[in-house]
Amino acid sequence: MAISYHLELATRSLSGTVAREIRDVAGELGVSDPAATTNGTWIRVVGTKPRPWNPVSADLGFTPTVSIAFQLDKERDISEQQDNVIRLVSGLLARVAGDTVLHHQFEEIWLLRRDGVLTVSEQQDIWPPQRLAALSQPFHRQTHTFAEV
Repeated sequence: MAISYHLELATRSLSGTVAREIRDVAGELGVSDPAATTNGTWIRVVGTKPRPWNPVSADLGFTPTVSIAFQLDKERDISEQQDNVIRLVSGLLARVAGDTVLHHQFEEIWLLRRDGVLTVSEQQDIWPPQRLAALSQPFHRQTHTFAEV
């Protein structure tokens, strides 16, 4: 099974604009290749359609308009790829407004930005010191969860 993370955004920006922004952030960080980061993480940006059964809408109270998938390369250092995902997400949050959630397959919420306030999970294994240091935005620690299905 693939290891993947999803960044769901409720934004006025179109998916093409968000894709250009994530590409630019990756370029500035020096971690990009045409469709993947240099350490193997594959990135895909798509526009989404409102679905009432979407857990983000149902549990977090906002409807994503753009989704970014980060699929990790299981043959490479997973922790390094996760660190890069956080660096990419932090860079994108500085460029694209709106409510946002980064989650691992609707099981773990890594970070949530709602009404401009960024919170990150209190789980130390998800947020070791170097990963917290990669965030350029002010944040609070709070654990959020999706309702169980």
